[in-house]
Amino acid sequence: MAEKVLIIGSLGQVGQELFETLKNSYGDANVIASDVKDKVELEGRYEKLDVLDKNALFELVKKNGITQVYNLAALLSATAEKHPQFGWDLTIEGQFNVLNLAKEGHIKKIFWPSSIAVFGPTTPKDNTPQQTVIEPNTVYGIGKLAGEMWNKYYFEKYGVDVRGVRYPGLIGWKSLPGGGTTDYAVDIFYSALRGKVFNCFLREDAELPMMHMEDAIRATREIMETDAENVKLRTCYNIAAMNFNPAQLTKAIQEKIPDFTIEYNPDFRQDIASTWPRSINDEPARTDWGWQEKYNLEGLVNNMLDNLKGTV
Repeated sequence: MAEKVLIIGSLGQVGQELFETLKNSYGDANVIASDVKDKVELEGRYEKLDVLDKNALFELVKKNGITQVYNLAALLSATAEKHPQFGWDLTIEGQFNVLNLAKEGHIKKIFWPSSIAVFGPTTPKDNTPQQTVIEPNTVYGIGKLAGEMWNKYYFEKYGVDVRGVRYPGLIGWKSLPGGGTTDYAVDIFYSALRGKVFNCFLREDAELPMMHMEDAIRATREIMETDAENVKLRTCYNIAAMNFNPAQLTKAIQEKIPDFTIEYNPDFRQDIASTWPRSINDEPARTDWGWQEKYNLEGLVNNMLDNLKGTV
C-alpha cells in the first residue's frame, strides 16, 4: 500500500523544500501540501487547511487515505512574541488535532519539529546535551517544549508513532525567511549579492547553532524512514551541523564578496537569541539513527551564493 503524505504548514521555509523532496520519493499524487492560503503557486497537490479546524483536518485525512502527517504549522520565534495566544494555539491545539487522529487509528506516523528555542537562559550554553535544564522563556519555546512532552505522552499511553528533531537555525536559498530569530543568516546573502549594507538585528558575537536547509530536510526524512525501534527518544532529537556568529558569517561572505559590509543594530530578537545555546550536542541522533551533516560554514556560504546569484 502506497504511503499518502500530508504536509501541514507547507508554505514555510521547511515545508516548501520538504514538499519537493517527498514528491520525488512518493510521487506527486501521493503528497499533499496544505496551508491557510486560498491559492498558491505550487507544482503539485495543494489543499487549503487550518490545522485548528479538526473537522476539516479529519475530512482531508479520511478522503485521501493519509498515512503520514508532517505538522509544520507554527508561528516562528519573533512573530510568536507579538501574537502569544495564537502562537500557543497553533503549536499545541493544532498538534492535539493531529495526535488524536493518530490515536484513533487514522494516521500511522507523525513528524513534528521542535527547535533550539526549547532551551532557555538556565540551559548550559555550550555543547548543550539532549537532556538538560529546559526552561524556555519565549512563546515559541514554551509551545515547543509542551509539544515535545505531549508527543512523548501519546507515544507512551497510546502507541502513537510520532517523531521529531530540534531544528537549529536553518539557512536555505529556495524560500524567503519567515520571521525567525536566526533569519538574519538568510537575509544577509541577499544584501551581499545586491551590494547593500546589511542591517543585522543580532550582535556580532551572537553565536548560535545553524544548519543548511538541505541537511535539515535530510534529517527530517531520515528520522521518519528509520525503523521505529531506532527512535529511542519520543520528545525530539537534538541535531547539529555548525555554529557561528554574524561576524564569522560576514567574514566568510567577504572572502567571496570583499566589498560587503554589515552594521549591527540589535533589537528584541537579540534578547531571544541570548537565551539559546551556542552549540549543541547531538550524539543520540548520531548513535540512534545515524545522523550526519553535510555542510560546514564554507560549504554553506558557497552553496548560498552560487544558488542565489542571478536571482536577486
